[in-house]
Amino acid sequence: MMGPGEGAGVVDIGDNQAVVFKVESHNHPSAIEPYQGAATGVGGIIRDIVSIGARPIQLLNSLRFGELDSRQNQLLFKGVVAGISGYGNCIGIPTVAGEIEFDTHYDGNPLVNAMCVGIIDHDRIQKGTAKGIGNPVIYVGLKTGRDGIHGATFASEELNESSESKRPSVQIGDPFVGKKLMEATLEAITYPELVGIQDMGAAGLTSSSSEMAAKGGSGIHLTLEKVPVRERGISPYEMMLSETQERMLLVVEKGAEQKFLDLFEHHELDSAVIGEVTNTDRFVLTYDGEVFADIPVQPLSDEAPVYILEGQSADYEKEEHDYSTINAEDTLLKLLGHPTMASKYWAY
Repeated sequence: MMGPGEGAGVVDIGDNQAVVFKVESHNHPSAIEPYQGAATGVGGIIRDIVSIGARPIQLLNSLRFGELDSRQNQLLFKGVVAGISGYGNCIGIPTVAGEIEFDTHYDGNPLVNAMCVGIIDHDRIQKGTAKGIGNPVIYVGLKTGRDGIHGATFASEELNESSESKRPSVQIGDPFVGKKLMEATLEAITYPELVGIQDMGAAGLTSSSSEMAAKGGSGIHLTLEKVPVRERGISPYEMMLSETQERMLLVVEKGAEQKFLDLFEHHELDSAVIGEVTNTDRFVLTYDGEVFADIPVQPLSDEAPVYILEGQSADYEKEEHDYSTINAEDTLLKLLGHPTMASKYWAY
């Protein structure tokens, strides 16, 4: 029912119901801050499911680490498992399945893929769309801070000795606010005045607002002095790239703003009207009347470059092997004793 381009995939299961799926990696953040990297990976996909209008019911994960004879890999593994369970337990969504492998190729550079599954009635499905000239744009959730700035670009960089200095790029999760935001959002989607909604994920306000405008064939104007902030002195640049967690962006029908603001206040969440939809096809940012950005919407979303990566076979895959010398019994015991194949009870 819904594929690439929206926050999550939607598959019809009959009886006017659908299942919503989302999987996302949080590899680099988990490599330098394993607990928060994994926890915010879980938080982000939960919000993606919620932004479609679905109630999350299950978490899953797929993890890769280096061999456990390394102290660093042990710490990464323990931190990631704790982050996944900590966020899920606080927000009340169970982790029902997962898989873990250990291999030297992942030394110091784990793969942390988190998944969330939700369920929804067909008539509740939402899209991240900004349309309707003059319709207000509403910000809701945690106040914007300086955490997670450049998190999106950091996630695509190569890990090296200087990566530890990128620790401020890692987002900090707050599952208790996440729970309130989830319940408030699921109530907000029942309001007929809701036009579109999207999670503030990678690149925060920049990606969410520009993508919503592009999908709606509209422009958008944000007045950044109205953005709720955690501290004074946060610049427009920092506001737009902050990846502060537990935030959503909504577009609602003009005149219905207070109805949504009252709902969010009831759920003890910060919210504010921070802009409006325009018909200019431009992405405009102002702060106290000064223009900080005025660019076309499409290059920020639909016209981004696409990289085609060519795979190569490893040399060992081309080599011929003589298996006649292998002791099958010893090999079987080694395999069964390896953490990849052994019981995962200590994780789940």
